[in-house]
Amino acid sequence: MKYVFFGTPQFAAVILERLIQSGLAPALVVTNPDRPVGRKGTITPPPVKALAQKYDTPVLQPEDLSDIKRQIQNTQYDFAVLAAYGKMIPQNIIEAFPKGIIVVHPSLLPKYRGATPIQSAILSGDDTTGTTLILMDEKVDHGPILAKRELEFSIFNFQFSKLHDALAELSADLLIETLPRYLDGEIKPVPQNEAFATHTKKFSADDAFVSGADLEKAQKEGGDIAVSIDRKIRALNPEPGVWTLRQAQGRPQRVKLLAAEIVEGKLRLKTIQVEGKKPQTL
Repeated sequence: MKYVFFGTPQFAAVILERLIQSGLAPALVVTNPDRPVGRKGTITPPPVKALAQKYDTPVLQPEDLSDIKRQIQNTQYDFAVLAAYGKMIPQNIIEAFPKGIIVVHPSLLPKYRGATPIQSAILSGDDTTGTTLILMDEKVDHGPILAKRELEFSIFNFQFSKLHDALAELSADLLIETLPRYLDGEIKPVPQNEAFATHTKKFSADDAFVSGADLEKAQKEGGDIAVSIDRKIRALNPEPGVWTLRQAQGRPQRVKLLAAEIVEGKLRLKTIQVEGKKPQTL
């Protein structure tokens, strides 16, 4: 099989490495350009590029996919795999692959379409999530389903970082199992049930803010507000990062809320980071 892999962050890198190690290496990797990272703005390659270079796989990093449209169209690729690439794929590039583009999406579609399915599942208090493989069409996470697999994520303590890694591994397993069967014509794509479709959004720093009044109530009284803040801390760290403000020496001081738990119905903070200082365990 000759295919293109579209992906950028660590989630995609995990899947790409598992594909390569399983003898299913792509002929080409397409990822986002190198970006400045950290306070010093050091130009850094995305995880997928670093991994592709480790295995001597050709890499393209177009800012605009129209720059590589002709190359994709003129090369006889059978299909593509897309996992957390971060850009919309134009219809003329989708149509360049006879077997289509297989999208890896870490939710049980049609639930949680969009950019933040893992965070949204945690915030909603779900007990089960999973991963889905679909054929890309002109709408976001809308195409027919090839395969899906569930994951009971309470065993991962509902934390984004652990759930993220578990879903990347699960997605790789499912993709490795599904690709040969799909290419052999053993799988018939099934349309998604639009009646159950839900959509996610990108979360900003404003979404991750916890007011001092709500935090105090969650700690002293508990109840729904405690559960809500606990889920927010689990879902929105490390990005965009959950935070609050408190008064210190007559001025507002930003405090990151890094870890918490519910004890006897009340919120208990476990780890915080005061602005300009190192994280501290409470």
